[in-house]
Amino acid sequence: MQMKEKADMIQAEIHTDVQLMELIHEIGFLPLLNSGIAGYSAEELVDEDCRYVVFPDGGWDWPLWKWKGTVITEGRCVYGKFFDKKAGFISKEWWPDFINYRRSQHPRPAEGSIEDVILSTLWEQGSLITRQLRSLCDFTGKNMRGKFDAYVTRLQMGCYIVTEDFVYPRDRHNREYGWGWSLLTTPEQLYGKEACQCERTPQESFERLHAHFRQLLPQASERQLLKLIG
Repeated sequence: MQMKEKADMIQAEIHTDVQLMELIHEIGFLPLLNSGIAGYSAEELVDEDCRYVVFPDGGWDWPLWKWKGTVITEGRCVYGKFFDKKAGFISKEWWPDFINYRRSQHPRPAEGSIEDVILSTLWEQGSLITRQLRSLCDFTGKNMRGKFDAYVTRLQMGCYIVTEDFVYPRDRHNREYGWGWSLLTTPEQLYGKEACQCERTPQESFERLHAHFRQLLPQASERQLLKLIG
């Protein structure tokens, strides 16, 4: 695909979750919210009708937010806080190179460390919503939530944890409500070990990623590209 074609695709308006899935598979990487690069986020690409709106009665609607689970489960896209600690999507095609390079920059946590305990707990349980994982790891005291979330974010940046889906509470009419909870797991458990392996060296993966992002985002600075690649 030529640079102009990629640029045109990023400028296209998205009206449905299916269109969002197709775009992610075409361009490989897409932050959910503002990435710091104008026009490069799902939030900016969706049609106005799919953006966040607050109703006079205090209720709200945000189709893009509700699409996340569908894009992950049906679109087979990887989701997590990968882009400068911000959430976004990665296509299965690009995942092996991404995880290959990222883990070279974020070595597996040392045995017995807090991050190792978090990761081991996930391996034992398979998948957990964030608050369940936090409780099992004994982060239940005052001000512990923010500290725990920081550890989980670092593990996502290293591609050791991904989001499997989103779980929503239900009201007395069995209707989903609220912002939902991330259902966390490891990529090996969700996609299999083969999907997380790459034949290239980490440096070769970096060069491939860099060339792809440079073609995809010709307007971005080198610093912005390196933040995305991590």
